[in-house]
Amino acid sequence: MNKLHQLKSMTTVVADTGDFEAIVDYQPQDATTNPSLIYKAAQMQQYRGLVEDALQFGQERGGSDASAQTRWTMDKLAVNFGSEILKIVPGRVSTEIDARLSFDTQATQQRAEALVGLYEEAGIDPRSRVLFKIASTWEGIRAAEALERQGIHCNLTLLFGFPQAVAAAEAGVTLISPFVGRILDWYKDAENVAGYPAGEDPGVLSVTQIFNYYKRHGYDTVVMGASFRNLDEILELAGCDYLTISPALLGELASAEGDVPRKLDAQQALTMDIPKVTFDESSFRWDMNEDAMATEKLAEGIRLFSADTRKLEQFAHEVRQSY
Repeated sequence: MNKLHQLKSMTTVVADTGDFEAIVDYQPQDATTNPSLIYKAAQMQQYRGLVEDALQFGQERGGSDASAQTRWTMDKLAVNFGSEILKIVPGRVSTEIDARLSFDTQATQQRAEALVGLYEEAGIDPRSRVLFKIASTWEGIRAAEALERQGIHCNLTLLFGFPQAVAAAEAGVTLISPFVGRILDWYKDAENVAGYPAGEDPGVLSVTQIFNYYKRHGYDTVVMGASFRNLDEILELAGCDYLTISPALLGELASAEGDVPRKLDAQQALTMDIPKVTFDESSFRWDMNEDAMATEKLAEGIRLFSADTRKLEQFAHEVRQSY
């Protein structure tokens, strides 16, 4: 078997893309999207109909309010792409909540509830087939906690620090997405090195710590490694609950031969001496402040996702103007 098939035997593989054709090629269980991926996919001619449908919906639902038109257009566009992806994958799709709401608990919750309504209008049961991606701020975690109590499941994204992982698990969040490659990027720059051996990769070590902590203390929250830079990072996390992987790296895995040993093992984690910790708001904020990498990458990630959302809004405006 190639390495992709072997990896699938111990880890749920998720496609990190908005391109449906790429999803079909590698037959993942789930798929994730974000504003960056949808922006790229929306510019492809084969998906123009999804954009035009969202624009028409936004005009109808938003009425004469330009800002409301834009918001409904963006939400409908996310749901259109998510709905099409769900025709391909047997599991769930992750749909991003506007990153500009990352520090507003109530607005994040309300936006997720609006997306639930749009998925239901599209004939999809969002409680069984959709994860709503929310940035792992304190406010985002609180919003996810409230949504989970309604049976609306969440994917806590832009997760870089251990306090974020602990707080998310204690909030009963369905899934977290630690960003392996972005952690690596920060340490390479900070320590002025070209790279690390796979077993010493800071992003790999972070996910390993979180995985073992969750399994040792019986949390149900799923750990999904994300944002990979190379195959070694992926293979070093074989056995993780989920891994979300770009089409390019899925292709490399599919064409690579050789054994894929399990690196993360829930049963082994049960025997580890790992103290349990907890965070209230003040200790969460303090520990995040003490972790320069986590603080900087979370802020940067929110800015980048926000910028891509604005790009997507501008693209939709240009399409509308071309009618």
